[in-house]
Amino acid sequence: MSDHTATGRSSSVTEVVPPALVTRSTLRNLAFDNRFTRQLPADPEHDGGTRPVMKAAFSRVRPVSVPQPEIVAWSKEVSDQLGLDDAVWLDDDAAQVFTGNRLLAGSDPFAANYGGHQFGNWAGQLGDGRAIALGEVIDRDGRHQTLQLKGAGPTPYSRRGDGLAVLRSSIREFLCSEAMHHLGVPTTRALSLAITGNQVVRDMFYDGNPRPEPGAVVCRVAPSFIRFGNFQIFASRGELAELEALADFTIAHYFVHLGSPSPETYAAWFDEVCQLSCDMVVQWMRVGFVHGVMNTDNMSIHGLTIDYGPYGWLDDYDPNWTPNTTDAGERRYRFGHQPHIVQWNLLQLANALYPLVGQAEPLEASLNGFVEQYRNQFRQMMLDKLGLLGAGHGLGIDVGDDERLIAELLEILPLAETDMTIFFRRLTTVSSAYPLAGNTSEGVELLDPQGIGAAFYQPRAIDDGVRRRFTDWLSRYAVRIGVEGRPDYERHAAMNRVNPLYVLRNYLAQEAIDAAEQAEYGLINQLATALRRPYDRQPGHQRLAEKRPDWARDRAGCSMLSCSS
Repeated sequence: MSDHTATGRSSSVTEVVPPALVTRSTLRNLAFDNRFTRQLPADPEHDGGTRPVMKAAFSRVRPVSVPQPEIVAWSKEVSDQLGLDDAVWLDDDAAQVFTGNRLLAGSDPFAANYGGHQFGNWAGQLGDGRAIALGEVIDRDGRHQTLQLKGAGPTPYSRRGDGLAVLRSSIREFLCSEAMHHLGVPTTRALSLAITGNQVVRDMFYDGNPRPEPGAVVCRVAPSFIRFGNFQIFASRGELAELEALADFTIAHYFVHLGSPSPETYAAWFDEVCQLSCDMVVQWMRVGFVHGVMNTDNMSIHGLTIDYGPYGWLDDYDPNWTPNTTDAGERRYRFGHQPHIVQWNLLQLANALYPLVGQAEPLEASLNGFVEQYRNQFRQMMLDKLGLLGAGHGLGIDVGDDERLIAELLEILPLAETDMTIFFRRLTTVSSAYPLAGNTSEGVELLDPQGIGAAFYQPRAIDDGVRRRFTDWLSRYAVRIGVEGRPDYERHAAMNRVNPLYVLRNYLAQEAIDAAEQAEYGLINQLATALRRPYDRQPGHQRLAEKRPDWARDRAGCSMLSCSS
């Protein structure tokens, strides 16, 4: 697991069992303990095709068989957490198991039933349409981890889909899950990426031009894949016994510290989900991540980033940018709007849980508390990025001073096409020794290509007024550094712990996809290796820390993406 601690959060998963004493050298040593399927109501039908599934938390299904499975990438960290030796991945068994061709003893594969709001509208039953959980295994620390195959075939929730996934989206999911973890962002994990030997037909742009693409399966790992939508589907149908059973299961296994089920416990649990969700979105904003499809069915009850579809990373800082072509008009899920959407999604969860709590006041208090918590955490996160101690350190600085400094910066950044990642990383070139506002000849040096200017995509297009605003802010920032008196080496080290050097820019993922579609998988593993240490300068990886190249500005997959996968 990563040593990075940027999130400052503790896991809500508190129930553990004694870890196994055996060293697991093969997949057959994975110990299954399938609480979800053992304790929650099941769909009585098996197979039966796409259909409404009533009064059930899940349906038992089997993955489809694929002709030529092959593991092309895997996460050593996740494999180690599950107690698997490296040798496992050199055996054909891994490819057979993690594409669904072969089930391990103890596995109880299922697809979960859930609903959700999509782009603000209630969509009814959704469910795992192409994700099949193999079951829950005990990891090396004695904790339950759910193994889920994405792209393993149809389920009762597939609607008009085939339940499969293509290589391009699977590469993006595998790389981003692991990149986010190493950045310190709460996330589901990715154990493996496998090709299937199938061709899967997709209309990438929804423009009437479908084409066959290589098929693939990602094995995802999380304590559970329970979403807001799992509770919404029961509440929407008045299935209150099932709603209560799922809530009690969730609290008993993942929030056990809250105590026995009661209206007060349900309210306290909702409050904790609000806190975890706030932690998550603050970290998205810290690293410039845009989820792209923040429907309520894509919100984890654990406060984990889940379902990597048309996501993107800010290259130039634009709070109105969305990577999702489906959202291009309304921009509901744009970067700067993400905290508001998280709160809106929490409101929908509150509505679903209201029958259990029985009164609105505690739920409303938690929703209001989310706003204040986000404001405080966002302010502290930005101060950390700026390398500032902030108010409360006996320096005569109040919270208002902090917020004004941050607000002005966020107003200035979109005025020029400014690479967010590079800008914050290059702020270490500024110190209290730089000139104050008014000495423009030296102030301009702050914006040269060796300093902050390296973050600008079109430096010649920056007019004098914008340049003056940047230099004035940088000068005030330099004064603030001087007031705090923190040694430069200490401040720089602190900034470099929260401002990444490497992020999974869309064009980098697309380069790996282009190569993989020609059966060349080396770039996937090269990227995965570099992104394991996103805060540390790594020899040989300078290219990965540079601005998006001009050829990628508008290319499909490098700018905006569709939900097609």
